[in-house]
Amino acid sequence: MTGPSPAPLPVPQESATPRIGDAAPDFSARTTRGPLTLSDLRGQWVLLFSHPADFTPVCTSEFIALAKANDQFVSLNCRLVGLSIDSLPSHLAWLEAIHTSFGVRVPFPVVEDPSMAIARAYGMLDASAESSATIRGVYAIDPEGIIRAMTWYPASVGRSVSELLRLIQALQQVDRDGVLTPEGWLPGDDIVVPAELTEDAVTATGLAWFLQYARCTPA
Repeated sequence: MTGPSPAPLPVPQESATPRIGDAAPDFSARTTRGPLTLSDLRGQWVLLFSHPADFTPVCTSEFIALAKANDQFVSLNCRLVGLSIDSLPSHLAWLEAIHTSFGVRVPFPVVEDPSMAIARAYGMLDASAESSATIRGVYAIDPEGIIRAMTWYPASVGRSVSELLRLIQALQQVDRDGVLTPEGWLPGDDIVVPAELTEDAVTATGLAWFLQYARCTPA
């Protein structure tokens, strides 16, 4: 399962934190599911997420929930990829402990990053950070390899898996129909259309020209 170490791709050590709309920094690394090069996943959505450390309570609760939701992400053509600075042996031992203790198999790859090169390339660690613990970063990467959304949580607060699913579904709806999704949008809910900043459009739509709802087109 571990396989030989792949030839590493160059990862910037001192680059600025990538932003929404930037190309996701590529990398090759060992994972719990064998060698992985991020760019090999082009054509699929990717949810790359970091966790502060293996064998920690909040991270374990997240991994159990993500493992149980993995099939839902797969149905959206989205791959889950976990990452921390812990070593591959640590990852493997932790995932086995999760299975033994909670009966849950983690089906997605977990990347090792002991050099912290990937974490720094994504801004999960400050370039001069003394602590090796990463923030709870999530990077939604589209099939073209572009970062479309990011969330950061502190080590003390667990993320919502249902919100991560909603995020991918919303991004896909936006791409499919060229629309916008309002607050709390869920698949099947009404969407909103971009406001047309013309006098005719304002006259035709009335006072609330800046917020017009429309029926959602099913996927």
